[in-house]
Amino acid sequence: MAKLVSKTYGDALFEIAAETGRMDAFYEEAKGVLAVLLENAEVSKLMNHPKIVKEEKIKIIEDIFKGRVSDELVGLLRMVIDKGHFSELESVLFYFIAEVKESKKIGTAYVTSAVELSGEQKEQVVKKLIQTTKYVEFEMHYEVDAALIGGMVIRIKDRVVDSSIRTKLYDLTRELSKIQLKVGECAP
Repeated sequence: MAKLVSKTYGDALFEIAAETGRMDAFYEEAKGVLAVLLENAEVSKLMNHPKIVKEEKIKIIEDIFKGRVSDELVGLLRMVIDKGHFSELESVLFYFIAEVKESKKIGTAYVTSAVELSGEQKEQVVKKLIQTTKYVEFEMHYEVDAALIGGMVIRIKDRVVDSSIRTKLYDLTRELSKIQLKVGECAP
């Protein structure tokens, strides 16, 4: 259900943004609204409280965002609240933002390495990703995990490239255990 809600409203916002030629403006506004929601847990508590009626929730959202974001985005927020889907609003905005990035060929990559990468190494990773994917730009997220021992793991959407030493050792161990099983099976 949540995926259907985020896709339905996210696609609607995307279509409006495309039709009006205001994709970049809506993209920035959606990121801003999402940041406000993520940084202010009190807003979510208020908006999800069962004793606060829809009309009050709509007024709260209008007080926060009207005049700060486009009327179209405020209208979407009102509609989501009116239909009782405020709990899905963050996923609607995440979906819309992802769709805009996809249309602009901006990828998001999560890179985990065993040690901190230098600026030059990060540039090389981005360059290689641009050469080997359909994306022309990347939003990069770096993390260090010493348990990898060496190498790195790169995740883009549901695709993972794992060149870590930890995984190579795990694969080697698994292959060796298969060989030991076969040797054991041959013994009388």
